[in-house]
Amino acid sequence: MPVDVLVGLQWGDEGKGKIVDVLAPTYDVVARFQGGPNAGHTLFFDGVKHVLHQVPSGIFHPHIINVVGNGVVLDPVVFRGELQKLTDRGIQWGENLFISQKAQLILPSHRALDRILEEARGGGKIGSTLKGIGPTYQDKVGRTGLRVGDILLPDFKERYAEAVARHAQLAAFYKQDLAIEAHEAEFFSAIDFLRTLQLTNTEYLLNDLLQQNKRILAEGAQGAMLDIDFGTYPFVTSSSTIVAGACTGLGVAPSHIDKVYGISKAYCTRVGSGPFPTELHDEVGEQIRQAGHEFGSTTGRPRRCGWIDLPALRYSIMLNGVTELHLMKADVLDEFDEIRVCTHYQLPNGETTDQFPDYGTLQSVIPVYESLPGWRTTLQEITDPEALPQTLKDYLHYLEENLEVPVRIVSVGPDRVSTLHLN
Repeated sequence: MPVDVLVGLQWGDEGKGKIVDVLAPTYDVVARFQGGPNAGHTLFFDGVKHVLHQVPSGIFHPHIINVVGNGVVLDPVVFRGELQKLTDRGIQWGENLFISQKAQLILPSHRALDRILEEARGGGKIGSTLKGIGPTYQDKVGRTGLRVGDILLPDFKERYAEAVARHAQLAAFYKQDLAIEAHEAEFFSAIDFLRTLQLTNTEYLLNDLLQQNKRILAEGAQGAMLDIDFGTYPFVTSSSTIVAGACTGLGVAPSHIDKVYGISKAYCTRVGSGPFPTELHDEVGEQIRQAGHEFGSTTGRPRRCGWIDLPALRYSIMLNGVTELHLMKADVLDEFDEIRVCTHYQLPNGETTDQFPDYGTLQSVIPVYESLPGWRTTLQEITDPEALPQTLKDYLHYLEENLEVPVRIVSVGPDRVSTLHLN
């Protein structure tokens, strides 16, 4: 059986967790392939809000194997806290959760370095979540990082001390101390807890499951526009957020990839710094923010809001080979008489383009808009796709024609049941 991949097509926060939860019953495995506690996948069902940061979003389905892949960076303290919350809510996760021994560990000193490095950037801050993600991936690439499998070695504490000593030298360059002593006892307690879990070579696990004809859903974090290579660099995350990252982050061959589910909001949001061509700095942007409750599930920061951006979406669809589009939060635009869509960019030289330019040019483009009529209907009350207002159907058809990808799901509310499957 193939591996299907779910990716965000914008700057993250598209609603990936909800779609994983909706699709999960048809899969045997859900596997996270990158990112760490900077991710916040929100799921609503039975009137309860659940936010997952490192645990795969299939965890609420008892028949599903959940895998934390080698491409993930894992904070043991946050991970233990997530699992405790699941236990408190009666979720049985012990037998169906597996963690790659090759996943990188986030140390308390990584979090301290994240803060120190972000402060050192001054006005050029990249908008880090300060969860230690960047410094951990830096150590991974620099071949000095600690991995989950290292906690099983007798000299783990010595390896930890060496890593902290290296980090302290870097902090000293910025004339700061790591000041992590108050956090170390909790960290080592969480390491002891992590040792009790199913730590394994998940690349073998996943490929064995493929041989058994099990269906695997690869779950990405953040969004394509935050990809380390193809996003709005340097205002990006530190991992590969596109479909290619599923292969390196799980250890599955590209030939196994089949469907690619691309997740997009009916508008755009972004958290942190970086270019955002369609950002709205007026009452319309604030109306979207309030209607969509656009505040970060990980940081709580207000999200920047704007109209949907087709050049950026086309770029993401191309990079990921998207086979179907899932449009989220259509209900947030219920009250608008007019829906605006960015179709092109006007470049500094006056020319227009439908391609996504590099960072230097992107900062100065002017979005070119088309206007479509709003639906002025309370979408959350609709349970039958045929009952969607014609203006929304026209909007979906417009997106399909311009993006050349079918829209298969439209979300009309936060709850699991507010997810309409289209033909």
